[in-house]
Amino acid sequence: MLRVFWAAALLAAASPSFSDPHTDYLLYCRGCHLHTGEAVPDANIPSLHELAPLLATQEGRDYLIRVPGVSQSGMNDERLAAVLNWVLTAFNKDTVGDGFRRFTAEEVRRVRDKILVDPLKAREEILAVQ
Repeated sequence: MLRVFWAAALLAAASPSFSDPHTDYLLYCRGCHLHTGEAVPDANIPSLHELAPLLATQEGRDYLIRVPGVSQSGMNDERLAAVLNWVLTAFNKDTVGDGFRRFTAEEVRRVRDKILVDPLKAREEILAVQ
């Protein structure tokens, strides 16, 4: 009986509904980014340590949500907002500034379905205007 209890407890603990933003990052983002926030070598994907400039405009914030791997992840809007906030505070804490406006589930919900076709080009265009 005790084994059944512990097996059930382990299954409940492993359930994504109980995960925290760091765990969700590891589960959903490690295909393109290493645990350090750097891009997988030779993947032609930017580092997650250089996101602060994208926070300067709503277009840049929307971009962070609309990247295909982000917008199409299996996380709900609340969890995705939490992961975006975790990434920004964990990997960009020295550059986001004191006025950092956290992502909300509503903000994610508003733009998530507008998936970017060419995220690298969109990023270049957003950063070129700043």
